[in-house]
Amino acid sequence: MVDASSLFPGGLRRLLRQLHAAYEKERKACLAARRKYLHRLPEPNPAIRRSAWQVRPLPPQLQQRQVEITGPAEPKLIINALHSGADVFMADLEDALTPHWAKQIEAQQALYQAARGTLSFVSPEGKEYRLDPAYPTLLMARPRGLHLLEKHYKIEGQPIAASFLDTATYLYHNAEPLLSRGKGPYLYLPKIESPAEARLWEAVLSHCEQYLGLPIGTVRVTVLIETFPAAFQMEEILYELREHVAGLNAGRWDYLFSLIKVHQHQRDFVLPEREKLTMEVPFLWAYAEEVVRAAHRRGALAIGGMSAFIPDRKNPALTEAAFAQVRKDKTREIAQGFDGAWVAHPDLVPVVKQLFQEGLGGQPNQLPHLPQGDFVPSSLRAFPQVEEEGLSLSGIRRNVEVALLYLTAWLEGRGAVALFHLMEDTATAEIARSQLWQWLHADPRPRVKETGQPLSYLLYEELIAQTRQHYPTVSPQAVRLLQELVYTPHFIPFLTSYAYRRYLS
Repeated sequence: MVDASSLFPGGLRRLLRQLHAAYEKERKACLAARRKYLHRLPEPNPAIRRSAWQVRPLPPQLQQRQVEITGPAEPKLIINALHSGADVFMADLEDALTPHWAKQIEAQQALYQAARGTLSFVSPEGKEYRLDPAYPTLLMARPRGLHLLEKHYKIEGQPIAASFLDTATYLYHNAEPLLSRGKGPYLYLPKIESPAEARLWEAVLSHCEQYLGLPIGTVRVTVLIETFPAAFQMEEILYELREHVAGLNAGRWDYLFSLIKVHQHQRDFVLPEREKLTMEVPFLWAYAEEVVRAAHRRGALAIGGMSAFIPDRKNPALTEAAFAQVRKDKTREIAQGFDGAWVAHPDLVPVVKQLFQEGLGGQPNQLPHLPQGDFVPSSLRAFPQVEEEGLSLSGIRRNVEVALLYLTAWLEGRGAVALFHLMEDTATAEIARSQLWQWLHADPRPRVKETGQPLSYLLYEELIAQTRQHYPTVSPQAVRLLQELVYTPHFIPFLTSYAYRRYLS
């Protein structure tokens, strides 16, 4: 395994300096421009929408992506995922991996070996895992978003953008080994909010290709449509990335979190409990359809959402009930025109793969499928209302529990956590804490269904105390972090950025 000292050779350090000098100012400008969406949402660009253009044609290995498994870029998980039979494994450096420097270094080291087919791992119990060099699953990596910094790598005294560091490091070390093995340097791009941000990513990718001597378009990316502003600009984002983009992905939890963030100043805007925000709700149905419409219209694939269920082999009845729900959800996505979907556990790979193989009639994708009608922006705003009798106590409690349990794990360096039979990552904590914030700062505050009383700080403190009593592993630091995120009158844009600055050394 490459050691930390050799992870950043002179050639990579030069590339990082170039990226920082060329694009850091633009990155900061893009982040500052996000504030405008708090006051006015974007509108589609008629010139781009009317023009006849397509993204660069997909290479053969990217035309079938019916099942994609995702998880943190950790050695054992990488090996298991690449042996799972999925079409793609997305190795996550962002939401499912914490920003602890040791975790990020270990992840890049593991990806270095995985790209060469040499990754191995020995568990604390002595069990050995070894990657089959002939693994057929495509490896993709998700770098951290534009909003995050890496304070452990500085250029002229300034922390480098984590997105630049992750992308350049992965491509510098792994592009050629992957290409030599018949695969390719493929990425997922998170948290994009605008065409300007897509244009910045396009420039960064082209710069890396030129520096590494790769033809333009060698690096292919899939864009996560997981922010509310991006949902209004999918074709515009595809246009800016047309030399490199291969697909769009529907990321529901981050999308809902972004929705609350965008409406933070509208204190009469309140979403109901998380479990009621299913993909059958009209505004989420419209969002999913637009992912398919925009992607297929321009020649890119549309990848559906996550099946986060973790099978319990000791509880067959629970597992079969969950499988039935997964089948229902993926059948809906197939009917909407999606070309594939995400899963969080290897046991779900054959379940979802069979559905897509049968639903697509043996075809690799559904690119010819276009939803009927044109994009109607107002359909993305058909929000459900909180029921007149209020929020359920169980729904409020579950957000408190999920937030505290996840934040405890995150602060300890675990970014993917099994909670209540689901594999959760930062996106889950973001929607949980943002809903708690929204309900508390709404005007008027929603009532609690069981008591008829308005939601209050006192109720939150009672639920926090009960959670700590029921789950003794919840850390005082996690409690303090959640209180800071929820009780502040000003919405904190990202818990990861905030906690990284305040809690991680």
